[in-house]
Amino acid sequence: MNPLSASGASESGEEPRPGTRWATIAVVYLCGVVAAMGFGKFASVGPMVAAGLGLSLPELGWVISAVVGVGAAAGLPAGYLVRRLGAERSLVAGLVLIAAAGAASVAAGGFAWLLALRGVEGAGYLLVTIACPALILRLARERDRGTALSIWATFVPVGLGLSTLAGGAAGSALGWRGWTGLIAGLTFVMALAARARLPRGSGGRAAAGAVPRARALTWPVVLAASFCLTALVTVPVVVLLPTLLVEQYGRSAAAAGALTSVISLLGVPGGLAAGILLRRGAPLGALAASGLLVVPAAWLVYSDGTPLAAAATGAGVIALENGLLGALVFAALPLVLERLDHADVGNGVVAQAGSLGSLLGPPLFGLVAGGFGFPPLVPVIAAGTLAAVGALALVGARAVRRPAG
Repeated sequence: MNPLSASGASESGEEPRPGTRWATIAVVYLCGVVAAMGFGKFASVGPMVAAGLGLSLPELGWVISAVVGVGAAAGLPAGYLVRRLGAERSLVAGLVLIAAAGAASVAAGGFAWLLALRGVEGAGYLLVTIACPALILRLARERDRGTALSIWATFVPVGLGLSTLAGGAAGSALGWRGWTGLIAGLTFVMALAARARLPRGSGGRAAAGAVPRARALTWPVVLAASFCLTALVTVPVVVLLPTLLVEQYGRSAAAAGALTSVISLLGVPGGLAAGILLRRGAPLGALAASGLLVVPAAWLVYSDGTPLAAAATGAGVIALENGLLGALVFAALPLVLERLDHADVGNGVVAQAGSLGSLLGPPLFGLVAGGFGFPPLVPVIAAGTLAAVGALALVGARAVRRPAG
């Protein structure tokens, strides 16, 4: 059966709609893309920032990762905050926070100032990433939710890819401060667009219904654990790929960065494929099982003596599966919620777990590779992948058993 038809209980109290509001969903999606561009805006101009402010490499790393750190620490509380404020208001507020902090970053004079502003951006980014999927759930008909949420799951690779492509040219022309100001202005424009486009009235306050208790979050936590483990073992492969290409294959930093950018974008077709296959009735558990391809792909990437083409292919498969598994997590969330209006808190749990995995993965991989070399990363990836796929398969089994209505 189609797992997307199993969310009937979540329809409680929802009025029928004439159809999915794809134009509004597109605006919500673009809000996420622009927020992700702000998240990755320093990646392409990092050397300029470090030179301009006298930052060490560890300090630059903290500036880049501070946004994820906020999500790892405060995802669940932010979910309850979004529930209290309403998803529409939270989305606009999050974009305004990102824009304001980004504009203030233009005048940053040192590490402490820039890091504090990145923390504010992180708070705004967290509000956006929790509010957007909650809005998409309300804007899409039940049959379209899996597809819409799978498309939403591509916002990070699309935003980072656009930021990487545009940041180098804009940074060269405008300097890193001009590039930062440009992103801040674009984010503010999207805040205005969201305020104008989103429906009024329903989002001023949270949706009716009791605040979800701990028991109601049991299955969302299982889903979030899968997301955390997926990020933990797949994100670092792409993040550390330039280092591998330089050290193991003797590639230049420019060539390694270009190849990594192309590979990282493969997460986009992975997410889109998940939405298409779910819409055509593919079982969630069967799609989750495709994540096991990460294990042989990791062997290709990290085994000694692997040709460059094979290693790049393995990294591409891992990036593709990262996008597909992440999309399945977002698509599966409405299937495990007791009520659809618990989506804000459920998204908070998922956002916190994904941020935690993304934050801890690169240091863990660096520790293992630095102490024992790259090959021992394969069993680490295998263990995390098996656990992630197993948790997602459990969610798929529950979705199939769950009665409609």
